[in-house]
Amino acid sequence: MSSAQKTVSVFMALISAMLVLILGLYTAWPTWAWPLAVLLLGAACAGAAFTTRRTNRGRPLSETVTAPPAPEVERRELSVQDITLPSALKDYDFLFSATIRWCPEKPYAPENGTHHGGLALQAVVERAREVTLAHQPFRSSLIQHELSGALAEMLPDHGGRVRAMALNIVLRLSEDDQRRLDRLAAIRKDEDLWEHERRQEKSKRDYLGHDVLQDTGRAVVWWLARNGERVEKTVSDIGLLAQLTSAANNEQVAEPFRHLVPGAAAETAVDTPEQPADLFTEFMRQMGFKAGDDACVMVADQVAMAIKDKNPDTAEEIRTRFAPPEESSGEDEEREEEGDSE
Repeated sequence: MSSAQKTVSVFMALISAMLVLILGLYTAWPTWAWPLAVLLLGAACAGAAFTTRRTNRGRPLSETVTAPPAPEVERRELSVQDITLPSALKDYDFLFSATIRWCPEKPYAPENGTHHGGLALQAVVERAREVTLAHQPFRSSLIQHELSGALAEMLPDHGGRVRAMALNIVLRLSEDDQRRLDRLAAIRKDEDLWEHERRQEKSKRDYLGHDVLQDTGRAVVWWLARNGERVEKTVSDIGLLAQLTSAANNEQVAEPFRHLVPGAAAETAVDTPEQPADLFTEFMRQMGFKAGDDACVMVADQVAMAIKDKNPDTAEEIRTRFAPPEESSGEDEEREEEGDSE
């Protein structure tokens, strides 16, 4: 039995004895009733003590003994706005805002002039900096959630003087930096799209130029594969495929397919280079001169004399073509006679 319980029991016993004494004197009990009253009073006190002891038996000490309340640890808060924290990308910093909650590591120790709030702020910022420095600034909202978890526990600073955590965390970029990153993201997307389109186009060119249109036979097989069972259409398109093949390879239509391409035979015919006399004849014709005219004969004779030393055959051809008819026939007869004598 605890001391408090013993005190209560003694106090109750005394009160009971006084009540019995007062009652006996007031009613004038006989002499034999006094020992009986004392015996009954003692039995009642012993029963009450026994009942109290059984009630408290087996109960935990915390329920029977009330400890003095422990003093509460003092917790303090401070708010910070837009503290600059570095990111993994140079010149792009995060802006950190939060409510910092802290308490002294030793609550009952004197502060001795130490600014515990500054120590708590430094500890939280250092923990936050380790997180932000490992991330690119493109996903600030996602990093904010990671930062909320990293700063959600009361941890001591490096000196072991305060314990600190952060609540209500907001992590963002400045408006200018966010605008720049959005533009960079859009440019990267456009470049990726352009690069994919360029590779696709190059692949198509390589496929058509180095495989399909390498020759007309391959082009015909490719066209037949794309048109399934439409054999007649493929046959009718052979000329077109021959033209495509020749254009793709910068060459003339192959000989076996020229008859299928209108005008291909005329284009591929070997042209005889024009002689100087032919060029001069065309010039005279365009100038309006007619063979046999005096003016025409004079011009032709002068040109023939001018080029006689450099090209006597051309000079003679020009003179013959534009000479008067009688001279031309006489020269022809002379050539025939010279041939006969030979």
